[in-house]
Amino acid sequence: MPYFIAVYDVNQKRVGKMLKLFRRYLTWIQNSVFEGELTEAQYQRLRHEANLLMEDSDGVVIYRMREERYHERHVLGEDKGRPQRFL
Repeated sequence: MPYFIAVYDVNQKRVGKMLKLFRRYLTWIQNSVFEGELTEAQYQRLRHEANLLMEDSDGVVIYRMREERYHERHVLGEDKGRPQRFL
């Protein structure tokens, strides 16, 4: 399953809504930074819902990787949002 890293920069009025949206799909890592695996349908829904919330001055960047195993994660300082796997 593809692995995603997403970051956003939105007006302060929309930060709470964007945070709630991204937390529904991905794991919160740091302020406005999320990561995790998504199906293609989940990815498309996230993009659509984020686009509906955004205004002209807002921005979202989503990095897509083939699989989680193809990336390395290095954390300096406190690891605020370590992805967790639930069985």
